[in-house]
Amino acid sequence: MRVMVLIKATEESEAGVMPSTELIEAMGQYNAELMQAGIMVTGEGLHLTSAGKRVVFDGDSREVVDGPFENTSEQVSGFWIWEVKDMDEAVEWLKKCPNPMLSRSEVEIRPIFEYEDFGDAMTDEQIEQEERMRKELADR
Repeated sequence: MRVMVLIKATEESEAGVMPSTELIEAMGQYNAELMQAGIMVTGEGLHLTSAGKRVVFDGDSREVVDGPFENTSEQVSGFWIWEVKDMDEAVEWLKKCPNPMLSRSEVEIRPIFEYEDFGDAMTDEQIEQEERMRKELADR
């Protein structure tokens, strides 16, 4: 199963406070362990929401909203994509993670939809198209 691990922003991260050299080293070691175990597919940190934009969809209408965005605790400051056998394995790996922030922080784990989750709504042709796109992306 694939999961997205979402590192939530904090007041410090949204203020642009950078991690210490020690935290960068600890996270680098943790990422290396994830890679060696075959868990980590990808992962990145994100710039502040002040550097971002949102596009609000309402029917045919599109509204662009510039950051920063309110409610810091609901913002994402980084992510991983992991391949795990189940949610319990993801939780166990996350418990080994150094605190990714300078203060109290939260990290959320969410399953990624797989083809079978869509039932009959996804046709064989659509699955084949998705597989072609995934292969093309992996080959880049």
